[in-house]
Amino acid sequence: MAEEIPAATAEVEDTGPKKSFWGHLNDLRNALIRSAIAIAIALVVCLFASPWIVAVLMGPLRHMHIFEKPKPTVTLQIGDTKIGPFEVTREQFPGLPPGDAPNVVFRIGTAQVGKEHVATLTMEPVAGGGDPTDIRLHNFSPAESFMVAFHVALFAALAVSSPFWIFFMGGFVLPALNLKERSVIFSWLGWSAALFIAGVLSTYFVLLPVALRASVQYSRVLGFSAQDWRADEYINFVCRFIFGMGLGFQFPLIVLFLVKIGVLTHSHLTRYRRHVAVLSLILGAVLTTPEVVTQVAMAIPLYLLYEVCIWIAWYWERKKRKAEGASQA
Repeated sequence: MAEEIPAATAEVEDTGPKKSFWGHLNDLRNALIRSAIAIAIALVVCLFASPWIVAVLMGPLRHMHIFEKPKPTVTLQIGDTKIGPFEVTREQFPGLPPGDAPNVVFRIGTAQVGKEHVATLTMEPVAGGGDPTDIRLHNFSPAESFMVAFHVALFAALAVSSPFWIFFMGGFVLPALNLKERSVIFSWLGWSAALFIAGVLSTYFVLLPVALRASVQYSRVLGFSAQDWRADEYINFVCRFIFGMGLGFQFPLIVLFLVKIGVLTHSHLTRYRRHVAVLSLILGAVLTTPEVVTQVAMAIPLYLLYEVCIWIAWYWERKKRKAEGASQA
C-alpha cells in the first residue's frame, strides 16, 4: 500500500514535458509572424479601400461648425472650380434666399448676345444648406498621394487586424496563466476595448471638430489663410489624434490596476491631482501632436477620467472596510 501512493502522486504531478526556453522563443516567433501576416493582409485590403477611409477621416472637417450658429454663405464657381464658401451677412447680399442660414452658389459663365459674348452671373441655392466645409486638402508632390494612401491604410490595418494579432499574442501568453488570472485578463481586456472605442468615437465626433475649428480660428487671428492644408499632414494629424486618444483612455485602467494591487490608495489619488493635470498635458503632446489645442483637448477628458478613478477607489475602499467589519462581527 505504501508503494502505491508515490505512483499515484506521480500521475497527478505529471503534466507532460515542459518546454525549454528555445521552445517558448519559437512560440513567440510564430505568434509574431502570424501577427505580421495578419497586418500585412489587412494593409493590402485597406490600400484598395483607402478612398473610402480618406472620406471617413475627412468627416471631422464636415462637423467643424457643430457648436456654432449657422450663418449665410456664398460660394463662387467658375467651371468645376469652387472658391469658398464665404460667410456673409444679409446687408452685404440682400438678395439671399429666405431662411436663417441660406447657402448659395454664384456661377460665373458666358453667354452669346448677338455677335458678342458677355459674362453671366447666376445664383443657385444649395439644397440642404450646403457643405460648410471651408478647408481644401492638397497634394504638393507626385509621390504624396501614395504616401497618404499608405499612411491611411497602415493605421486602418492595425485597427482592422487587431482581433487577429491580439488572438495570436494571447495564444502565446494565456498558457502561462491559471484560470483566475485568465478571467481577470479577459475582464480587463473588455474594459480596455470599451475605453479605446469610447476614446476614438469621442475624438472623431467631438474633440477633432473642435480642435480643427480652433486651429482655423487661431490662424485667422494671426492673419493667415486657413483654407488650404496639406493632405498628408491632415491625415497624420487625424490618425495620431484618434489613436492617441484611444491609447490615452487606457490611463484609468493603469491607475485602477495600481489601486487594486495596493500600490495606490484613494488618499494618494486625491493628493496627486495637480501632478496628473500636468501628466495629462504631457500625454497629449506624446500621444497626439505637440501643440496647445490637441494637448488641452486630450488633457481635459483624461483628467475627468482620473476623477472617476478617485471615486471608484473610494468605493472599493469603502466596500473593503464593510467586508472586513462584517467578517470581524
